[in-house]
Amino acid sequence: MAASKPVLLLAISALLLCTAVSTTIDDDGEDLTFLEEPKPPKDYPDYADPRYKPEGEEAEIYGGSYEDFQAWSNPHAPPPPVVDEKDVVVLNNATFEEFVTKTHTHVMVQFYAPWCGYCQSLAPEYAAAATELKEEGSGVVLAKVDAIQESDLADQFKVEGFPSIFLFSHGVHLPYNGDRTKDAIVSWLKKKTGSAIKNVTTTEEAKQLLDSEPKLVVAFLDSLTGPDSEEFNDAAKLEDDVNFYQTNSPDVAKIFHFDSQVKRAAVVLLKNEAEKLSLFDGNFSKSAILEFVSANKHPLVINFTRESAPLVFENPPIKKQVYLFASAAESEKLVSSFQEAAKVFKGKLMFVYIERDNEDYGKPVVDYFGIVGDAPLVLAYTGNADGKKYLLDGEVTLDKIKSFAEDFLADKLKPYYKSDPIPETNDGNVKIVVGKNFDEIVLDESKDVLLEIYAPWCPYCQSLEPTYNKLAMHLKGVDSIVIAKMDGTRNEHPKAKASDGFPTILFYPAGKKSSDPIIVDTERTAVALYKFLKKHVTIPFKAQKAVEAPSVESAKPAAAHEHVASIEAPNDYDNEMKDELLSERTNMTHIMIGERT
Repeated sequence: MAASKPVLLLAISALLLCTAVSTTIDDDGEDLTFLEEPKPPKDYPDYADPRYKPEGEEAEIYGGSYEDFQAWSNPHAPPPPVVDEKDVVVLNNATFEEFVTKTHTHVMVQFYAPWCGYCQSLAPEYAAAATELKEEGSGVVLAKVDAIQESDLADQFKVEGFPSIFLFSHGVHLPYNGDRTKDAIVSWLKKKTGSAIKNVTTTEEAKQLLDSEPKLVVAFLDSLTGPDSEEFNDAAKLEDDVNFYQTNSPDVAKIFHFDSQVKRAAVVLLKNEAEKLSLFDGNFSKSAILEFVSANKHPLVINFTRESAPLVFENPPIKKQVYLFASAAESEKLVSSFQEAAKVFKGKLMFVYIERDNEDYGKPVVDYFGIVGDAPLVLAYTGNADGKKYLLDGEVTLDKIKSFAEDFLADKLKPYYKSDPIPETNDGNVKIVVGKNFDEIVLDESKDVLLEIYAPWCPYCQSLEPTYNKLAMHLKGVDSIVIAKMDGTRNEHPKAKASDGFPTILFYPAGKKSSDPIIVDTERTAVALYKFLKKHVTIPFKAQKAVEAPSVESAKPAAAHEHVASIEAPNDYDNEMKDELLSERTNMTHIMIGERT
């Protein structure tokens, strides 16, 4: 029995050894040890890692909470502001249902995360709004839910970001997307839970409103109560961007530009814009009034700023958009023509002016669309998932803008894709792809192509770079394989979508370029990427690590259908590995510094 123990130990050791190396043996029995990536030594303590959070005994040592640990590790940080939330009700899974459906008619609920900076910034404004409404006896209660602790509630209401704010009223819940200030919250709640319209009875009031409000909707009625007023009020409750007013005074109506002979009930929308007056000519119903306001409340041409950015990019009322890119000095001459064109396509296209020489908000849009040069230009944008863009050729004139817009609506234009210049030399192991050479390199039917779409600022892309370079180095002798990368922030192609963010790795098999590329969802290691290629390539290949250069007599030729990559001689290989190690350690240092700051 005693003699069997060494045998047993040996067997177990062998089994463990086989298990340890199994990850570097592919299905064909190929040894991929040479593709393994050395791990840099850990030369910093746990608490220096910006992702470190103390748990268990460590949490007790540092005071029992992550916040206490942060305070201990950064004693010079200013203390968090004290917020008086005495009028904000804290809800949880056990109390939520009864509170919002039975105890109270109108409840605004904020779903927050304790670590969320936006939630912390909102806290004093939210608390102040709760106190003001309580003191006014409005009947609206403000509450909050810790969405991390009460994850079931967060899932029930599809909370995807923080803070998420809803008004629960009469069995339904409405999202709040307004400004995160006390005044905005209070104003919105009063509109949703009380009367949404205000009466204007004097000409002085009317003149003051025209001077103070950039846009407003006014109804001229026979009576300030009754069915027409109620219908108008119902419409006002569903429109968040414009204030609604009503009057039954002919003198007041005249100030609001109603014709003296107009038939009541009548509605106008007034704006402090180039298009100042819009007349409602539909049936006096909630839905028709809302449709009229939605179609007319925005300027003919939206001047792009930080404030208008959400309207243009996040929630555009019209998906298809036409942009004018021009400097501030050129805008006076061109914007007037742009506005005239916008009148023709009102309700069909959204017209936006970009002050291209504005460093704060103009230049980022120029870079986003890949606009080059300094001359004024017009660009059309579908705004859909495909995000197609089209450029107007030639001088920007009213007739050309109108013709361009007509062709855009008729889908007669050729898409424009942004691209860096084609590199003068492209001899590296990783080929550089830009929009202009994409077809030549990636869509070459004779090549199996692996393409990384990256962003220069992306830390995950930077972390992947040494791995990707190593893979390319070991496959540089395989003529049928191309390892390539493309800066996805400066180049586009319809067959290269970084739908999952950066980096996105796509594989284009030889002979199948008409099909969509395969999304590479394997681990981001050289071994895993190599195995992926072995599995999906059209043209088989095999990488070989040559310990020494074989003689002519002993060299075995590769099969005609199989491509073989050889590894450099030991000295060169060791030098390259040293360079890679230095690169990986430098990259890790940069990432750590970036995360800490």
